[in-house]
Amino acid sequence: MTSLYNPLINGFHPDPSVVAIDGVYYLATSTFEYLPGIPIHRSTDFESWELIGHVATRPGQLAVEEVPTAGGAWAPTIRHRDGVFHLVITDAMGRGMLHFTATDAAGPWSDGDLIRKADGSGSVDGIDPDIAWDAEGTAYITFSGLLLGGEQAGQHLGIQQVKVDLDSHLAFEEPRSLWSGTGGGFPEAPHLYEVDGRWYLMIAEGGTERGHGISIARGDSPEGPFETAPQNPLVTARGTTRPVQNTGHGDLVIGPDGDWLCVLLGVRPRSMTRAFSALGRETFVTSVRWQADGWPAIDPVLLHPRPGTRVDIRFAPDRELDGEWIAVRALPAAHADLAARPGWMTLRADGSTLDDPRPVFVGRRQEHLTNAVTVTIDVAAGVGGLAVRYDERFHVEVEAGGGEIVGRTSIGGLVQEWHAPFDGGTLDLHLESRKPEAAQGFPRTSDVFHLAATVDGERVELGEVDGRFLSSETAESFTGRVIGVYAVAGEIAVERWFAEGDDD
Repeated sequence: MTSLYNPLINGFHPDPSVVAIDGVYYLATSTFEYLPGIPIHRSTDFESWELIGHVATRPGQLAVEEVPTAGGAWAPTIRHRDGVFHLVITDAMGRGMLHFTATDAAGPWSDGDLIRKADGSGSVDGIDPDIAWDAEGTAYITFSGLLLGGEQAGQHLGIQQVKVDLDSHLAFEEPRSLWSGTGGGFPEAPHLYEVDGRWYLMIAEGGTERGHGISIARGDSPEGPFETAPQNPLVTARGTTRPVQNTGHGDLVIGPDGDWLCVLLGVRPRSMTRAFSALGRETFVTSVRWQADGWPAIDPVLLHPRPGTRVDIRFAPDRELDGEWIAVRALPAAHADLAARPGWMTLRADGSTLDDPRPVFVGRRQEHLTNAVTVTIDVAAGVGGLAVRYDERFHVEVEAGGGEIVGRTSIGGLVQEWHAPFDGGTLDLHLESRKPEAAQGFPRTSDVFHLAATVDGERVELGEVDGRFLSSETAESFTGRVIGVYAVAGEIAVERWFAEGDDD
């Protein structure tokens, strides 16, 4: 396993699901309130992964425009049958449980059909759906019975299942309860597999935080009854000092060398007590071994980060933004104008700020624990800047325009600012995430943000921000850090985006 990189996919990429087709692997992850939604990565060797597209690339496929923070695209399962890719997912607090199809995983994908209750009254209630077929072709949707709406919102009914007609997308029956784990909280992320004539039901339990883990059971039918594995949990980092924590929410696949693998989520926390995960939940991989008694064993997740990267982006009217650009509850094209000023990306303010649910903001995931981003920006006709965002209550930015440069941190309603005069138009803005210095041998945070600007070749240091305030534990977010440019007044234009980072 040390030959495979871990994280498998860096940065905010939680809830992975993977399918293998003729030696090619396709992997889908969650995106919550960001668009385009549900990225699809492809690989032939399980080491080099290419982003080939997204499922949700058009308005209406996901109703994320009005979902609350942490709503939206939750936990896909991707599968393939008879030449068609199938992806099921919950658009939480949005459209509901959805089924998408495509003949090419790169897209285009269908508009998404609602998986409806047996009485046709609305979406099947639950999250984290899985799709599987038995030998007769009957489709089973197995899901976590967390209720997201109505008077019973928040109630958890355990792991449930319905048989579904995929032509009408109507359940044949009322949900049936299956095996819901060993007693850990929030049983979720079910996946069904038929292996050597037996059906295995793998789930996550223990919550998606430090107690997260994977458990499994088996039976003779996809409907159960299911027998609990004696060695559960199969994998967890709870109570350990492993560098990868929160390991859970996994999916099984046969790897390129014929051995089984498990892709799963995890975090890379830093600080004296490993308390703060700057990048949120990422995708990892580990080995699976089938034992003589027919049960799988999953190895602990090892850390093996990729080399550092450099990304230098210039803009052109005849070249679309690449798929790594995302926006909040909107597609990037709704904000980014590449034609108005050739060679620049123009953003026009609409009255919103970063404190609002739908800011004029386009960004890219922070992929490395140590990271620096510089943008060349023209604010002669407006006010805007460079920001790192967890959500509308947790963000840090360097802003210019209106006669000044402002460094700002907004943490759960607490705001601190640093000001410097600026009466020009074009300048460089910097957001740098640096490894913290150890105090008496122990760092007490994840990282430190340095906020700065360069004006006429002279660097202006604005302030420093403790990175723990933009971690998944502090923001209590399902997403991760996204760094991007934004506009809050008039219009701003960006000529260059430069980012480099590593995981030392």
